[in-house]
Amino acid sequence: MCCSVKFTHPYGWLDSADKYSGCPEDTVKITHAFRLGLIGTLGVGLGLMLLAIVGSLATVLTYIGVAFFIALGLDPAVRWLERRKFKKPLAITTVVLVFLAVVVGLVASVVPAFIDQSNHFITTLPQTVRDLETQAWFKWLENQLAAVDLRKVLQQAVAWVTNPANLSAIMGGLLKVGMTIAAAISGTIIVVILTLYFVASIETIKQSVYSFVPRTKRETFAEMTEQITGSIGKYIVGQVSLAALNGILCFFMLLFIGGKGAALWGFVAFVLALIPLIGTVLSTIVVSFSQLITASPMTALVILIYFLVYMQIEAYVISPRVMNKAVSVPGSIVVIAALAGGELMGVLGALIAIPVAASILLIIKQIVIPHIDKQ
Repeated sequence: MCCSVKFTHPYGWLDSADKYSGCPEDTVKITHAFRLGLIGTLGVGLGLMLLAIVGSLATVLTYIGVAFFIALGLDPAVRWLERRKFKKPLAITTVVLVFLAVVVGLVASVVPAFIDQSNHFITTLPQTVRDLETQAWFKWLENQLAAVDLRKVLQQAVAWVTNPANLSAIMGGLLKVGMTIAAAISGTIIVVILTLYFVASIETIKQSVYSFVPRTKRETFAEMTEQITGSIGKYIVGQVSLAALNGILCFFMLLFIGGKGAALWGFVAFVLALIPLIGTVLSTIVVSFSQLITASPMTALVILIYFLVYMQIEAYVISPRVMNKAVSVPGSIVVIAALAGGELMGVLGALIAIPVAASILLIIKQIVIPHIDKQ
C-alpha cells in the first residue's frame, strides 16, 4: 500500500496533523524545499570550512599535541618529587629546569657537530668518492660485477660531484636542509614553551574538563581520565628511556671505536629510537651508513655488529621490563596501532598510537564490558 506524506512545517518538518492515506502511487510533497536545501547546504559549507580551518592549523595543533604529551611524560616526575616531600611549585620548577637543561644541552652539543660534519662532508666528498677505488670491498664488488665498469661509473660520479653546477645544486639542497633545521628549532622552542605551561597547569586543565561532565558521572570520568593520562605518561617515560639508552650507548660506542661525529649520531640514534617498532632499526641503518661515508668500512661494520647485538638485548630483555610497567597492550595491537598512527599522522601518530590504543582498551575493559554484562 502506498502513501502520501505532506511536509507543511515552515522548516520542512512533518506536521503532527498530517495523516497517511492510501494513494495510487507514492508521492512526497515538501512545501519549503528551497529553505530546507539552503539550510542543508549552509551546514555542509560550515563543515567544510571547519575542516579547512583544522587543516590550516595542522602545524599549531601538532605543536600543542606534542607539548601536551611531553607534559604528561613529565607529570610522573612531578608526582615523584611530591612524594619526596617537595612542595608542588618546587617540584614543577625542578622538573622544568631539568627539562630545559636537557634541551639546551642537546641543542648546544648537536648543532655545532652538525655544522662541522656538513662542512667536512662537502669539502671531502670528491676525494671520498675517488678513494673508493682503493677499498678492498670495492675491488671485490668489481670482480663480482665484471659486466659493469664500476670505475667508469665512479669517474662519472666524481665528474658530477666536481661540476660547479651540481655543487650549486648540492649547496641549494643543504640550504633547504638548513632552513628546515631552523624551522625545527623554532618549532622546538614553541613546543618547550607550551610544555612549560602545560606542566604548570595540567591539574587545572583536568579540573576544567571534569566540570563539563554531569555530577553523577564526574567521579567515574575523573578516575578513568587519571588512569589514561597516567598510562600515557608512563609510556612516554618508558619510550624516552629506551631511546636515551640507545643514543647514549651509540655515543660511547662511536667514541670507543674512533667513529666520526659521536655526539651528532648519538643524538640521531636517540631521536630515531623514539619511533616505536622500527626506531632502532632505522638508527642502525643511518648510523652505520654515516660511518661508512665519513669514517671507514671497518668502523661501519663494527657499529653495525654492535647495533645487531643491542637490538636483540633491547627486544628480549630491556624493552619488556620497561614497557610492561608503562602500558599493557598485546603485541599485535602495538603493531597495528603504530602502523595506523604512522599512516594517519606520520612519526607523531606512531608515537601516540600505542598509548591511545592502551586508553581505548582500558575504556573497553572498565566501561563497555561491564555495561554489556549488566544487560
